[in-house]
Amino acid sequence: MSTPAARAPKPPPGLDGERPEPLARALAAIRAVPVVWLLLIGLWIWIGILNPLFLEPEGFLAYLKRAAPLAILAAGAFFVLASGEFDLSVGSLVTVVVVVAARLSDGDPANTWPVIALLLAIGLAVGLINGFVTTVLRVPSFITTLAMLLILEGAVFLWTAGAPQGALAENFRSIGRLGIEGIPVFKELPYSVIVLVALGAVAVRLTRGHFGHRVLAVGDNDRAAALSGINVGRVRTMAFVLSATSAVVAGILLGGFAGVSAQVGRGLEFEAITAAVLGGTVLGGGRGSVVGAMAGALALEALFTLLNLQGVSGALEDAVEGVIIIAAVAVASYRLRGT
Repeated sequence: MSTPAARAPKPPPGLDGERPEPLARALAAIRAVPVVWLLLIGLWIWIGILNPLFLEPEGFLAYLKRAAPLAILAAGAFFVLASGEFDLSVGSLVTVVVVVAARLSDGDPANTWPVIALLLAIGLAVGLINGFVTTVLRVPSFITTLAMLLILEGAVFLWTAGAPQGALAENFRSIGRLGIEGIPVFKELPYSVIVLVALGAVAVRLTRGHFGHRVLAVGDNDRAAALSGINVGRVRTMAFVLSATSAVVAGILLGGFAGVSAQVGRGLEFEAITAAVLGGTVLGGGRGSVVGAMAGALALEALFTLLNLQGVSGALEDAVEGVIIIAAVAVASYRLRGT
């Protein structure tokens, strides 16, 4: 009678190339976290090591206050990019908001809310024009919004002759500069952070509803979306309107602490696109999330903060943005090939 073959002893975990189960689960959980969040947390820790006050409630709120305009712009950029289009006009629209507000309010607090209503109307008009030219006249959105950028910059220069006039009323500036005092833990809760959270919640609600699904469907395959009954032109026009509205809100916040300048919005369109792409929004449309785009904006602002702490020249920020766009698009393309 033959004896059963002796079983080979099971090798200890890790010696045969397999990771122990708890470690494997931990690594799998880390891989499931979007890269932007790992980058953001890493930057926060790095900044906190260099400047421990950053992680204090006041320091962190000050950082969120600085990042709020870009995060709002990134949320608007997400809708346009996810629908398969581009919007290069938001930076010049931010400049228009600040310059027009200063000229029309002229320091009078009574003019603040009528001026804000007018600014929102201007944003609505810009978004509708961008959407109409892109979807009805069939002009590529890159060209449409680049032309809008030039038109708005030219209008600002013509109106101001290169030197903005007037002054922002104190209650207008308080929206971006001040906050609610007497909050427990915090000495002051900035209005800009409240606006950021409120608009972020609205944006998340939109992306999880029918509109968000239609935006991604249009960006993924506009012909298939049209055949399924989606009004592609209407969805893309609405995305442009949301992007322009976000630019108006960002301009109102920036006016609070940046002051009146004809250069206040220069380059913000590229920063918004960089933040959205860093957060996982795919150029060409169909993939991404508004939360990721806003996290990308927070990471970008954290990176600029880190560069300032390290004494790196601000002139390198544009180069850093370019590297980030290339790296983020390369990673996204690699992941798409693997799916």
